[in-house]
This record gives sequence, C-alpha cells and structure tokens, in this order.
Amino acid sequence: MKPCFVLLAPFVSQTLASYAFYVGKNLTRDGSVLVGGTGEEVSSHWLQLFAAKDHVANETITVGVTQKAIIPGELIRIPQVSHTFRYLSMEYSDYDGFPAPLTNGGLNEKGVAVRDVWASNRDELIRMTPTPQHGVQYSDMARIIMERASTARAGVELIRDLIKDHGEATYGGNTHLIADKDEGWIVWEFAGGKGLWAAERLNASQVRVLYPGYIEDFPVDFANSTDFMGSENLISFAVEQGWWDPKSGEPFNIFKIYGPQDPKFTARDGGFKYMSQAALEKATLAMAPVSEADLMERVRDHRIADDEAGYGQVVSLRDGIDPDMLRIWIAPTGSVAAPFIPWWLGVQSIPPEFGEHRYLTTGASSSFLTPDFQLQEASRFAGRIFKRVLYYMCSAPARFLPLVTEMLTSFEGESAKDLGWVEKAAQTVIASGDRDSAARLLTHYSHSRAAKALELGNTLNRALDSYIKLKGLWRDPVGSEINDAGQGAETVNCLLGFDPDRPSWEQNVPKTGRLVRQEVLS
Repeated sequence: MKPCFVLLAPFVSQTLASYAFYVGKNLTRDGSVLVGGTGEEVSSHWLQLFAAKDHVANETITVGVTQKAIIPGELIRIPQVSHTFRYLSMEYSDYDGFPAPLTNGGLNEKGVAVRDVWASNRDELIRMTPTPQHGVQYSDMARIIMERASTARAGVELIRDLIKDHGEATYGGNTHLIADKDEGWIVWEFAGGKGLWAAERLNASQVRVLYPGYIEDFPVDFANSTDFMGSENLISFAVEQGWWDPKSGEPFNIFKIYGPQDPKFTARDGGFKYMSQAALEKATLAMAPVSEADLMERVRDHRIADDEAGYGQVVSLRDGIDPDMLRIWIAPTGSVAAPFIPWWLGVQSIPPEFGEHRYLTTGASSSFLTPDFQLQEASRFAGRIFKRVLYYMCSAPARFLPLVTEMLTSFEGESAKDLGWVEKAAQTVIASGDRDSAARLLTHYSHSRAAKALELGNTLNRALDSYIKLKGLWRDPVGSEINDAGQGAETVNCLLGFDPDRPSWEQNVPKTGRLVRQEVLS
C-alpha cells in the first residue's frame, strides 16, 4: 500500500511514559553498572520469564502497530534468528493502542539490560510520519534486544539494522537505555519515517536519568567516533530542513534540533515531574558510591513514582557472573507502595500471583474470562494488592508514607541479608555440575520472598483500612467519574501540598528530608 501523509500533530498528543536511571560502574559501591526505572502505562503489568529457544529456518515474527495505534499502521513480519536468549521482563497489555503483549525491557542471560523511555519529537517530524506506518516499534526493539544482544553496543547495532531493514513504527519519538557490565547507551529513535536515529555512549563515571530520554551535543563526524552512532542522514536531514546551519557555529544539539520546540523545556528539565532529570541526576550523584538500595530509593521517590508507575526495576551488571546468577530486583507495581523482590535469570518459574491477571488489562471488561485462565485469575494478584496500599497510603501521605516506606525498605533489607548465603550456595552447586539444583534453590527463595511480600501487602492493607476507619478518616467519592481526564490530569500520588493545576516549579512543597527540586536547581 502506498503511504499517505496526514497532518497528525493536532490530533497526536505527546505521550509521556516511563523513566530510567543509569549509574556508571565508577560511581557504584561494588563496581557494577546500575540500571533502574519503571513503565508508566495505563495497563496491567505482570512478570514473565522467557526461555531460550531455537528457531526453525525461515521463521518470522510479527512487529509494528495496527490501525488502533495513535499513529495508525499495519503489522509486518520480519525474519527470526536461529536462537534467542533467555530473559526476564515485566509485560503489559496496552500503550497508545499498540498490540499486546508489550515490554519496556528487562534483563537477558548475557547480562544486557534495556529500558524504554518516551522522548517527544518536534511537530514537523510527527506530521511527516507516513500512514499507515510500517516498521519495528519501541516494544519490539526492546524485546529483540533481550532476545539477541550479547552486549549493549550490539543492542544499538540491532536497532540500527532493524530501522534500516524494516523501518520504524512510532508514537512520536522514543529512547532506549541499553547497558551491560561495562557501559550504557542512549538510543533516540525519531518520528517522520525517515529512518532517523542517534545514539550516545554513557561511560563509567556518568549518571543519566531519562524522563524524557535525551541526547544533547553530538559530533557531526560521529561516524569516526566510538562514543556516538547515528543514521547516515542524521546531519544532512537537519540541514535540508533548515533546522541546523553548519556555518552558524552552533553545536549540533540533538535535543534542540530534533526534540520538541517548546522554549519552556530543556533537555534536562522537562518539567514533567516534580523532580527534573537534572535534579534526579544530582540527587543520584550525591549518593555515590551508589548501592542497589540507593537506586531503589531513587526509583521509588514519591516525587516521581505515583499511580502511573506500573512496577519498579533495579539491576546491577558486573563481570564474572554466571548467567543463572544474574539478579534483578522487581517491585510488582509502583515501588513507592511495593517492595522490590530479588529474581535471578536461573529461576524456573514465576508465581501465579505475579503473572498476568485481568486487573487493568485492556478490553477485560468487554467479555467473560476464558476457561484456560480460571485458576490464574482465581489467584491473588500482586499488582492489585499493592495498588490498594498506594491508594490507602496516599490518602494521608504525611501520616502513612514514612511508615510504609520503612516497612518496604526493611523487607528489602531482609532479602539483601540473605543474598550472600543464597548466591554462595547456588554458585557452589553450579560449580559441582548440578545446575538444576541451583535453579531450584533460586526459584524456592524468590518464590518464598514473593509470598512474604504478598503477606506484607495484605497486612498493610488491613492495618491502613482499620486505622482510617477507626480514626474517622474515610472519605466517600464526591464525583461520579472513576477515571481521570487523561494525560496531564491529576493521578493518585503521595506529594504533600502539591497542586496538580499549577506548574511544579512554582510550588512550595514541604521538605521530606531529601533534596527537593528548588534546592537542587538553586
């Protein structure tokens, strides 16, 4: 079908979703590269383990978007590789009409972690995007990286090849953070259907926070650099459009040239959360040397983690780790209200309570349950349990936020204390040649902590419910609309004194014992 071009900008909102952290290994307590973040989708989220697989010749996979996407498209099929790696991912059911299941990323058996983060483009790029669009979309890229990439750089090269060979299907601009034990990369894929993309290497002494993702100054001779990559037309297209003049003496700044042309926003201060990227980066640097627990604190910071956060992830990547022993901490819903639980790539299964359920699953209210899912749906759902904690807690954050946070971090501290003996025992068994027993040990421990986490969630809900009702703090709804008004509307959060109708930088939010934005930027 011949593509047509339509004026999409008036109808396509600049969608905001997901944030990510990168901390280079020179800034961490144990020399690991640290990666953390969340996905922010109005969707169900569930944990899923994907086994390594061999594939037959000429096998293909379906990628892209459908007519339901925010910029309509058509699905295409592209070749599958002969072997895909094992990986662990938080999956979800919907984002701007993209076909489920979707993923922001996770961790694979080669020690490659990937996070997906929104990054809006200038309106001209959105308007010139052909419809129906064809190509590989953001979730496809994250999944293919987990399936195929052995290093972070290889992940960037995969995105390069996918866009070149098959095109990209976009919702208006996107970034990926890809990391391994040595380095990280930011890849920014641009709307417009022109195959435009740019990538910047993050070194061992950097902190980068994406909300949204960004790249700034970029060498025009990037083809001769080991620290930058990009599409062949990255510079020439900007010149052709009159967006950059090589004679001006101005640096080639990716954000200023290809990002949203709104003077209110800079690359490191999007104004989209109470804490800007700059403030979060500075707060993270202040923790150096940064530990896993420190990064968990940053990911769950109540100034950025709210009802939009679908889960929390923190992973440390370092040299010499057996693939089965690669560990990732995952909170089953927004980590401001849920504990991080340790999972290893060697685990054999995920408890049903942490698997897929109908709660917040797109289209679940339009039909009855399929019998195949009856036992799965009969189980409790971790996501729903800890959403209840969030709603109780944020009803009176000054009273409940410190208490719940202390309980969550105490739970994680117990897990952290156990890691030494659990991992030593598993490594000893692996060294003896009994990899299956090691996998059963890791599975048993993760399942046990997951069960304890559910107990904690139920205990918190009972206690908070009883306290609120006994103290006469219950409030019935005063409106008739259960859902908010959509993007940019107020969501449930634990901010104190925060007015969602006023710009965050104009507000005087009470200090919580941590840096607040006004302090960081002053």
